[in-house]
Amino acid sequence: MTHPLTVAVLGPGGTGGLLAALLSRSGHRVVCLAGETTADTLRRTGITVRSAQFGDFTAPVEADTELREPVDACLITVKHTALDAALTRVPPAALGDALVVPLLNGIEHPAALRARHRPDRVAPAVIRVESTRIAPGVIEHGSPFTEIDLAGDAVPPERLAALAGRLTAAGTAARVVGDETAALWAKMAFLAPFALLTTRYGVPLGVARTEHRGELEALVAETAAVSRACGAPADPARALARYDAFPPTAKSSMQRDAESGRPLELDAIGGALLRAAGRHGVPVPVTARLVEELRAAGH
Repeated sequence: MTHPLTVAVLGPGGTGGLLAALLSRSGHRVVCLAGETTADTLRRTGITVRSAQFGDFTAPVEADTELREPVDACLITVKHTALDAALTRVPPAALGDALVVPLLNGIEHPAALRARHRPDRVAPAVIRVESTRIAPGVIEHGSPFTEIDLAGDAVPPERLAALAGRLTAAGTAARVVGDETAALWAKMAFLAPFALLTTRYGVPLGVARTEHRGELEALVAETAAVSRACGAPADPARALARYDAFPPTAKSSMQRDAESGRPLELDAIGGALLRAAGRHGVPVPVTARLVEELRAAGH
């Protein structure tokens, strides 16, 4: 039998709280890193998950405001807007030989993390899930799936495979993918048009894909062109088919942040897309206009 892991979770919100609870329920030691108030709540109550996929359960976790000991893996599950501040909770010297696993939107964060931590221990991951923190330590998991793609071009493959195995045993569908750039762009190519369009017009996907169809198709084409220029495959027709298959009431996380008055990941998604387009000389007029209009609106 394989030994339990010790896993730190930086940012026990919708995604991090769900993964922390699943890993704890699976027998691993989990240390959640958060502010003092949240950490105190988690120490007392653990994390309660309400989920159609996993059932309703409460799992105990440890919690602290800062990592104070080596761990096997550190999952970084904060929003991009909070990344710099949150990283102060993870002193590089405390990590030991841990894998650093960011599950963030965007494409620029792996380079920033490799500048701070051992480059061959940074394992970018992509997660497909709808999960929301409705109170400290209370997670509502709405999607019928929780899928994780683990990457890391310089990370020892056996380390990635071992972590994917533990995450799968805990209930997620985790796999190792061979091309980090392709994995990050696959998420970006779906997320950017969805986030920019629904947030700009304040409408769910069903309205966006019908009333703003021309803009959606242009965004998909532009994002695919930038993705290909960066060395990642792209299939605009397949992307459009995925949007058409989504529930019409679906909202992007950026749109939910806008509705709640929270900071938007506009720079990590739209800004990063524009910077990549600029580096490769790819014209992205519709993307640029929507990003500018969102910034002009105070985002």
